[in-house]
Amino acid sequence: MRPRDLHILPTVADGLTFLYADRVRVEKTAHAIALVDAGGQVEVPAAALSVLMLGPGSVVTHAAMAALAECGCAVLFTGEGGVRMYAAGLGETRSAANLLAQARAWADQDEHLAVVRRMYAMRFDEELSPSLTLEQIRGKEGVRVRTAYVEAARAHGVDWHGRRYGSGDDEWTASTPANRALSTACACLYGLCHAAIVAIGLSPALGFVHTGKALSFVYDVADLYKCEILVPLAFRLAAENPPKLDSVVRRACRDAFRQSRLIERAGHATRARSASGHRPPRRRLALW
Repeated sequence: MRPRDLHILPTVADGLTFLYADRVRVEKTAHAIALVDAGGQVEVPAAALSVLMLGPGSVVTHAAMAALAECGCAVLFTGEGGVRMYAAGLGETRSAANLLAQARAWADQDEHLAVVRRMYAMRFDEELSPSLTLEQIRGKEGVRVRTAYVEAARAHGVDWHGRRYGSGDDEWTASTPANRALSTACACLYGLCHAAIVAIGLSPALGFVHTGKALSFVYDVADLYKCEILVPLAFRLAAENPPKLDSVVRRACRDAFRQSRLIERAGHATRARSASGHRPPRRRLALW
């Protein structure tokens, strides 16, 4: 590969998924970055990290940000526990080819709906009737997800009365363990999918099932894995309801994402394939 092409196809699949930290100072060291607080310093191999989530009270130096950007690590500035994302750094790709292909598929009404159908088939291994509209597909998807919640709650003996999304301090404290576990796990999943999307040069905003939000495509890609990985994990931990549930969920997500090679799968889901369905040459994206 020629030197000028080094950033076109970053190796996001090789990353160590994500790391969350709050109330730390992020500094550059000789070989990595370091997280510093009153208890001491922990070095982090930035080159092997895909996304760094920084919560309240965090400070990052200019040198550390430059090092993270050079390593292709997405830096997300989040709320407490990583539950809400406020800003994110840039990915390392320098090519607009993937973004242009995404935009063409998003803008074409027929292809837009075809992408939605492919996503549904990837999630539920079910082909949809060609007569279904986007709203009808969203409705079927919603039913399948709610059913997955009910089944996971029943399997783990969790009292379940539906999904609640309260994000204020009082609402969060009063929320059920299952809802807190789901929200925390979703934040981790969104951060990882956001890193994969940006790293291969796609837009987080140009979603197909979800539309109109700055992270619509992040939600689309994350939903491909939500029922498979996140829902069982969240309800299992909610049933155990350990102290510091949010922290336990984040660590469990880290391990589950790594074991399932999730960042590699998320990258492949939106990577090139030929018209015959094969992978390279890398000119068209797998979803469109």
